[in-house]
Amino acid sequence: MASDSNRDAILLIAHGSRRQQANDDLFRLKEMVQESRPGQIVECSFLELAEPTIPQGAEACVAAGADRVLMFPYFLSAGTHVANDLTEFRDEFSQRWPDVEFKVCSHLGLHPLMVQIVFDRIAAAE
Repeated sequence: MASDSNRDAILLIAHGSRRQQANDDLFRLKEMVQESRPGQIVECSFLELAEPTIPQGAEACVAAGADRVLMFPYFLSAGTHVANDLTEFRDEFSQRWPDVEFKVCSHLGLHPLMVQIVFDRIAAAE
């Protein structure tokens, strides 16, 4: 974990859904990340249809004392939201909080572990 003078925050970002059960998955992921990294600043946010919004999530990270916010897109593909929208948010936040670094992380995409996840899900359906 980073020292108090250099604190990283993880801002989990999902699309958002009208279906609360879908949004609850992100809150559970937040709990799982925090269990793996006690003391880590971790916040959830949604692009649309749910709260907290991405700006609200960024503000929560800054309020918690983050010096750097790692914006993690919980998206499978690098569509417009990942490729454009998150970059625009990053630029906006960098203007609003010039003493805090904002970085957009890679989306889930075609990470090698995805193959194992696919097989795990297939096995669960059999």
